[in-house]
Amino acid sequence: MNDTLYTRYPSWSVFTYNALTVVHFLLGGASFILGYNYWLGWLLGPLYLLFAFSAMYLIMPLKVCPNCVYYRLDNSLCISGLNLFSRKIAREGKIEDFGRRARGAFCPNNLYLASLGLPIIGIIPALFLSFSFALLAILVLLIGLLLFRFFIVFPRIACNHCRAKNICPNAQAMGLSSNKSKTG
Repeated sequence: MNDTLYTRYPSWSVFTYNALTVVHFLLGGASFILGYNYWLGWLLGPLYLLFAFSAMYLIMPLKVCPNCVYYRLDNSLCISGLNLFSRKIAREGKIEDFGRRARGAFCPNNLYLASLGLPIIGIIPALFLSFSFALLAILVLLIGLLLFRFFIVFPRIACNHCRAKNICPNAQAMGLSSNKSKTG
């Protein structure tokens, strides 16, 4: 496996990562709107979208990115590209605080994982309340996107090439870090 560390991720990697994220979130919002009739669907769908996009595209650049090595590197571009946005909206943090992204019940990592998992969990009762093949197809797509992200994108496209992998709790959990036994 190619384990070259990137200072600037290739454009196709950044596009792939963000396209998968946005499609996942949009399908998740659609699942709530389609799965729950009338006002409940139109309440849950937009609330989920607000939560998901905020977890990824606001909380990450405010709380995680300032502590990342990509925030500091000249001419750098991380897998999400959020290091560029973070430089505009947040002050530089401390690299030693990067592991905090995975500490606590409402840490940025857990919020991000919840943004990916909520529509999958939420669609199951909706299938019983108002079954449709469209809803079932969305469920299959969401599960497929999640598995693709965890088994292909993270280990092969993103984390394996990340300059922060030796201090990142995610890379450590996947066994991609040289600090595999360290947890934070």
